[in-house]
Amino acid sequence: MKKIIVPVDFSKHSEYALKVAALFAKKYNMTLYALHMLDMQEFSISENPNLKQEKGIFFLKLAEKKFKKFLSQDFLSDVNVVPIIKHYKVFSEVNKVAQEVDADLIIMGSHGASGLKEFFVGSNTEKVIRYADIPVLIVKNEIKDISFSNIVMATDFSDESVPAFKNSLQSLDFLQAKKHILYVNLPNENFKTTPEMETMANNFLTKVDGNIDRLINVNFVCARSIEKGILNFANVAGADLIVTITHGRKGISHIFEGSISEDLSNHATLPIMTFKL
Repeated sequence: MKKIIVPVDFSKHSEYALKVAALFAKKYNMTLYALHMLDMQEFSISENPNLKQEKGIFFLKLAEKKFKKFLSQDFLSDVNVVPIIKHYKVFSEVNKVAQEVDADLIIMGSHGASGLKEFFVGSNTEKVIRYADIPVLIVKNEIKDISFSNIVMATDFSDESVPAFKNSLQSLDFLQAKKHILYVNLPNENFKTTPEMETMANNFLTKVDGNIDRLINVNFVCARSIEKGILNFANVAGADLIVTITHGRKGISHIFEGSISEDLSNHATLPIMTFKL
């Protein structure tokens, strides 16, 4: 990994993300792209065009000044930071910028969401997860150590997820961490017996690595929801990072089927890294 994008909205959570990105940049000699999407207020159609332009310039200059101050913090002093300002707030734009600069990772701070707000609105982080083609690392708190050494990698052992799981393994090799592969068995029509889960794991790992050497690190847990199963196991294992595969569902399919990655980004206190199918 050589390039990181951090969306910045001047909140304490985006500062958490910026600090984590700075740690990565210093430790692994990465370039940090700080992205601010200017949330320009909509102007009246009947408003004078010259006045619109003046307002646009005013808000742009104000954002540039605030952005420059935000990026002048001590923890960024030895980091190669490239500031980027976009004049509109569209969450698919983060992925577009990532493609333009050939970024390897997006790091975002998140305060999560809950209740009706989560269902009807969701968080900005969720929206970025849905559109991102590259891994997204979500941090909820200030992190002073990025030596992730104990990672939980949740999977459903599906053929569809093989490429993304393989990509996640390759992308995380530089961390040299222990990886716990986790399958959550649910008490419903999809319930699997132990022999069935072992067969699934064997077939999956053979497709991922061409062998079953990682089988020693495969774990099966039973829980009432995948989210709870992952969080409980991560706590027991003493994990410092959770990795999931996301479908990036949008629209109607997202409302009815939901996203485990988004649920985790809302409710987990540990950092979460998502990889898209």
